[in-house]
Amino acid sequence: MRDLPAEQRPREKLLAKGAAALADSELLSLLLRTGLKGTGVATLAAQVLQRCGGFAALLGATPATLAPIKGLGPAKSAEILAVMEMARRALAQPMQANPVFDSPARVKDYLALQLAGHEHEVFAVLFLDSQHRLLQLDEMFHGTLAQTSVYPREVVRRALAHNAGAVVLAHNHPSGLAEPSRADEFLTQTLKSALQLVDVRVLDHIVVGRGQVVSMAERGLL
Repeated sequence: MRDLPAEQRPREKLLAKGAAALADSELLSLLLRTGLKGTGVATLAAQVLQRCGGFAALLGATPATLAPIKGLGPAKSAEILAVMEMARRALAQPMQANPVFDSPARVKDYLALQLAGHEHEVFAVLFLDSQHRLLQLDEMFHGTLAQTSVYPREVVRRALAHNAGAVVLAHNHPSGLAEPSRADEFLTQTLKSALQLVDVRVLDHIVVGRGQVVSMAERGLL
Protein backbone atom coordinates (compact mmCIF):
# COMPACT_ATOMS: atom_id res chain seq x y z
CA MET A 1 0.00 0.00 0.00
CA ARG A 2 2.91 2.34 0.73
CA ASP A 3 4.11 1.86 -2.86
CA LEU A 4 1.00 3.58 -4.20
CA PRO A 5 0.90 7.34 -4.85
CA ALA A 6 -0.64 9.13 -1.87
CA GLU A 7 -3.84 10.02 -3.75
CA GLN A 8 -4.44 6.34 -4.56
CA ARG A 9 -4.06 5.04 -1.01
CA PRO A 10 -7.45 4.14 0.46
CA ARG A 11 -7.13 6.28 3.59
CA GLU A 12 -5.99 9.39 1.75
CA LYS A 13 -8.55 8.79 -1.01
CA LEU A 14 -11.35 8.49 1.54
CA LEU A 15 -10.34 11.70 3.33
CA ALA A 16 -10.05 13.61 0.06
CA LYS A 17 -13.09 12.27 -1.84
CA GLY A 18 -15.32 10.57 0.72
CA ALA A 19 -15.99 6.92 1.51
CA ALA A 20 -18.27 6.47 -1.52
CA ALA A 21 -15.25 6.96 -3.82
CA LEU A 22 -13.61 3.75 -2.56
CA ALA A 23 -14.07 0.33 -4.12
CA ASP A 24 -15.28 -2.51 -1.88
CA SER A 25 -11.80 -3.97 -1.50
CA GLU A 26 -10.38 -0.56 -0.59
CA LEU A 27 -12.97 -0.07 2.15
CA LEU A 28 -12.26 -3.49 3.60
CA SER A 29 -8.49 -2.97 3.41
CA LEU A 30 -8.89 0.06 5.71
CA LEU A 31 -10.60 -2.17 8.26
CA LEU A 32 -8.10 -5.02 7.93
CA ARG A 33 -5.08 -2.65 7.97
CA THR A 34 -2.51 -5.42 7.40
CA GLY A 35 -2.18 -8.40 5.10
CA LEU A 36 -0.41 -11.72 5.40
CA LYS A 37 3.16 -12.65 4.72
CA GLY A 38 3.50 -12.43 0.96
CA THR A 39 -0.03 -11.03 0.56
CA GLY A 40 -0.66 -7.30 0.76
CA VAL A 41 -3.74 -5.98 2.52
CA ALA A 42 -5.38 -4.92 -0.76
CA THR A 43 -5.04 -8.44 -2.16
CA LEU A 44 -6.23 -9.97 1.12
CA ALA A 45 -9.29 -7.72 1.13
CA ALA A 46 -10.16 -8.73 -2.43
CA GLN A 47 -9.71 -12.42 -1.57
CA VAL A 48 -11.93 -12.17 1.52
CA LEU A 49 -14.71 -10.47 -0.43
CA GLN A 50 -14.48 -13.03 -3.22
CA ARG A 51 -14.61 -15.94 -0.80
CA CYS A 52 -17.55 -14.47 1.14
CA GLY A 53 -19.49 -13.34 -1.90
CA GLY A 54 -19.40 -9.62 -1.13
CA PHE A 55 -20.26 -7.33 1.76
CA ALA A 56 -23.79 -8.64 2.32
CA ALA A 57 -22.49 -12.07 3.31
CA LEU A 58 -19.41 -10.72 5.09
CA LEU A 59 -21.33 -8.25 7.25
CA GLY A 60 -24.01 -10.84 7.94
CA ALA A 61 -21.44 -13.37 9.09
CA THR A 62 -21.02 -14.84 12.55
CA PRO A 63 -17.77 -15.53 14.44
CA ALA A 64 -18.06 -19.19 13.38
CA THR A 65 -18.29 -18.34 9.67
CA LEU A 66 -15.41 -15.85 9.80
CA ALA A 67 -13.05 -18.11 11.76
CA PRO A 68 -11.99 -20.39 8.85
CA ILE A 69 -11.14 -17.48 6.51
CA LYS A 70 -7.38 -17.23 6.17
CA GLY A 71 -6.20 -13.79 7.16
CA LEU A 72 -9.10 -13.02 9.50
CA GLY A 73 -7.82 -13.66 12.99
CA PRO A 74 -9.81 -12.95 16.16
CA ALA A 75 -8.98 -9.23 16.18
CA LYS A 76 -9.97 -8.57 12.56
CA SER A 77 -13.07 -10.74 12.84
CA ALA A 78 -14.10 -8.82 15.95
CA GLU A 79 -13.71 -5.51 14.12
CA ILE A 80 -15.87 -6.69 11.22
CA LEU A 81 -18.55 -7.94 13.63
CA ALA A 82 -18.42 -4.63 15.51
CA VAL A 83 -18.96 -2.65 12.29
CA MET A 84 -21.91 -4.92 11.45
CA GLU A 85 -23.48 -4.30 14.85
CA MET A 86 -22.97 -0.53 14.58
CA ALA A 87 -24.75 -0.58 11.22
CA ARG A 88 -27.63 -2.57 12.71
CA ARG A 89 -28.01 -0.18 15.63
CA ALA A 90 -27.81 2.86 13.35
CA LEU A 91 -30.72 1.48 11.32
CA ALA A 92 -32.68 0.36 14.38
CA GLN A 93 -32.56 3.63 16.36
CA PRO A 94 -34.87 5.66 14.07
CA MET A 95 -37.35 2.77 14.02
CA GLN A 96 -37.41 2.75 17.82
CA ALA A 97 -38.31 6.45 17.85
CA ASN A 98 -40.76 6.59 14.92
CA PRO A 99 -43.24 4.25 13.20
CA VAL A 100 -41.26 1.75 11.14
CA PHE A 101 -43.14 2.49 7.94
CA ASP A 102 -42.24 6.17 8.03
CA SER A 103 -39.27 4.80 6.08
CA PRO A 104 -40.01 1.41 4.45
CA ALA A 105 -36.59 1.39 2.81
CA ARG A 106 -34.92 1.50 6.23
CA VAL A 107 -36.91 -1.55 7.34
CA LYS A 108 -35.74 -3.46 4.27
CA ASP A 109 -32.12 -2.36 4.77
CA TYR A 110 -32.24 -3.38 8.42
CA LEU A 111 -33.65 -6.81 7.68
CA ALA A 112 -31.25 -7.35 4.79
CA LEU A 113 -28.31 -6.64 7.08
CA GLN A 114 -29.72 -9.04 9.67
CA LEU A 115 -30.62 -11.93 7.38
CA ALA A 116 -28.90 -11.82 3.98
CA GLY A 117 -25.64 -13.40 5.10
CA HIS A 118 -27.12 -16.54 6.67
CA GLU A 119 -26.34 -19.80 4.87
CA HIS A 120 -29.51 -21.40 6.24
CA GLU A 121 -33.05 -20.14 6.34
CA VAL A 122 -33.90 -17.92 9.30
CA PHE A 123 -37.36 -16.72 10.29
CA ALA A 124 -37.41 -13.47 12.25
CA VAL A 125 -40.08 -11.17 13.65
CA LEU A 126 -40.00 -7.41 14.20
CA PHE A 127 -42.17 -6.80 17.26
CA LEU A 128 -43.72 -3.32 17.27
CA ASP A 129 -45.64 -1.29 19.83
CA SER A 130 -49.14 0.09 19.26
CA GLN A 131 -47.65 3.04 17.38
CA HIS A 132 -45.62 0.69 15.16
CA ARG A 133 -42.27 1.58 16.69
CA LEU A 134 -39.63 -1.14 16.99
CA LEU A 135 -39.54 -3.02 20.28
CA GLN A 136 -37.39 -6.00 19.39
CA LEU A 137 -36.16 -8.12 16.50
CA ASP A 138 -36.11 -11.82 17.35
CA GLU A 139 -34.59 -14.50 15.12
CA MET A 140 -37.05 -17.16 16.17
CA PHE A 141 -36.52 -20.19 13.96
CA HIS A 142 -33.53 -21.59 12.07
CA GLY A 143 -33.85 -24.25 9.41
CA THR A 144 -32.13 -26.03 6.56
CA LEU A 145 -31.19 -24.57 3.20
CA ALA A 146 -34.64 -25.53 1.95
CA GLN A 147 -37.09 -24.78 4.75
CA THR A 148 -37.63 -23.89 8.36
CA SER A 149 -40.30 -24.91 10.83
CA VAL A 150 -42.30 -21.99 12.22
CA TYR A 151 -44.61 -22.51 15.18
CA PRO A 152 -47.48 -19.96 15.33
CA ARG A 153 -48.07 -20.44 19.06
CA GLU A 154 -44.44 -19.47 19.77
CA VAL A 155 -44.81 -16.30 17.69
CA VAL A 156 -48.01 -15.48 19.60
CA ARG A 157 -46.34 -16.18 22.94
CA ARG A 158 -43.41 -13.91 22.09
CA ALA A 159 -45.75 -11.14 20.86
CA LEU A 160 -47.58 -11.22 24.19
CA ALA A 161 -44.29 -11.22 26.10
CA HIS A 162 -43.20 -8.07 24.24
CA ASN A 163 -46.68 -6.52 24.63
CA ALA A 164 -46.61 -5.98 20.87
CA GLY A 165 -49.38 -4.29 18.94
CA ALA A 166 -48.13 -5.35 15.52
CA VAL A 167 -45.41 -7.38 13.85
CA VAL A 168 -43.42 -7.53 10.64
CA LEU A 169 -42.50 -11.07 9.65
CA ALA A 170 -39.27 -11.73 7.79
CA HIS A 171 -37.19 -14.59 6.47
CA ASN A 172 -34.34 -15.13 4.06
CA HIS A 173 -34.00 -17.27 0.95
CA PRO A 174 -30.44 -18.62 1.00
CA SER A 175 -30.79 -19.55 -2.68
CA GLY A 176 -30.65 -15.83 -3.43
CA LEU A 177 -34.10 -15.39 -5.01
CA ALA A 178 -36.37 -13.22 -2.90
CA GLU A 179 -39.64 -14.09 -4.64
CA PRO A 180 -42.27 -15.24 -2.10
CA SER A 181 -43.36 -18.85 -2.56
CA ARG A 182 -46.83 -20.31 -2.14
CA ALA A 183 -45.59 -21.76 1.15
CA ASP A 184 -44.59 -18.24 2.26
CA GLU A 185 -48.09 -17.00 1.44
CA PHE A 186 -49.71 -19.85 3.38
CA LEU A 187 -47.46 -19.29 6.40
CA THR A 188 -48.25 -15.58 6.37
CA GLN A 189 -51.99 -16.20 6.44
CA THR A 190 -51.60 -18.83 9.20
CA LEU A 191 -49.64 -16.43 11.40
CA LYS A 192 -51.98 -13.56 10.58
CA SER A 193 -54.96 -15.62 11.77
CA ALA A 194 -53.19 -16.75 14.95
CA LEU A 195 -52.05 -13.24 15.88
CA GLN A 196 -55.49 -11.74 15.21
CA LEU A 197 -56.77 -13.78 18.14
CA VAL A 198 -54.60 -11.67 20.48
CA ASP A 199 -55.17 -8.36 18.62
CA VAL A 200 -51.74 -8.23 17.03
CA ARG A 201 -51.62 -7.06 13.41
CA VAL A 202 -49.29 -8.47 10.76
CA LEU A 203 -48.15 -5.41 8.79
CA ASP A 204 -45.86 -7.15 6.31
CA HIS A 205 -43.79 -10.20 5.51
CA ILE A 206 -40.37 -9.33 4.12
CA VAL A 207 -38.41 -11.87 2.07
CA VAL A 208 -34.65 -11.29 1.90
CA GLY A 209 -32.54 -12.70 -0.93
CA ARG A 210 -29.03 -11.82 -2.00
CA GLY A 211 -29.17 -8.27 -3.28
CA GLN A 212 -32.99 -8.21 -3.31
CA VAL A 213 -35.68 -7.64 -0.68
CA VAL A 214 -39.39 -8.16 -1.40
CA SER A 215 -42.35 -6.86 0.61
CA MET A 216 -45.38 -9.14 0.47
CA ALA A 217 -47.59 -6.20 1.51
CA GLU A 218 -46.40 -4.24 -1.50
CA ARG A 219 -47.24 -7.25 -3.66
CA GLY A 220 -50.77 -7.38 -2.24
CA LEU A 221 -50.17 -10.80 -0.65
CA LEU A 222 -51.32 -9.99 2.90
